[in-house]
Amino acid sequence: MITRIDHLGIAVKNLDTAIAYYEKALGLKCEHTEEVASQKVRTAFFHCGEVHLELLEPTADDSPIAKFLEKNGEGIHHVAFATDGIEAQLKGAADAGVRLIHETPFEGAANKMVAFLHPKSTHGVLTEFCAPKE
Repeated sequence: MITRIDHLGIAVKNLDTAIAYYEKALGLKCEHTEEVASQKVRTAFFHCGEVHLELLEPTADDSPIAKFLEKNGEGIHHVAFATDGIEAQLKGAADAGVRLIHETPFEGAANKMVAFLHPKSTHGVLTEFCAPKE
């Protein structure tokens, strides 16, 4: 079951420049940064109320974020929903006719297991399910 919005993913061209904006202009504090090699991305997380913001910078030209930036420019990339049962959530989405990008959760940023739903079957919104690693 979905329990809340976990984070909003925001694609940026330069992580350091974007971190400076969020800290100086908005007064938020970067909690941590990390690289997710499997997704060819560097991330930075900010806590904002009950939701996190995840900035995403590509580390390779063929990364999903690089492709997104080339097509759309900087901006909101995905909405991530926390779930207390990621595999059941994926099954429920698939049973409802939603196209899955990932049928099996994989290790993502912030010590979480994640899986994505294809935006062509989610009204144009790249949707992520995430749950803490066990």
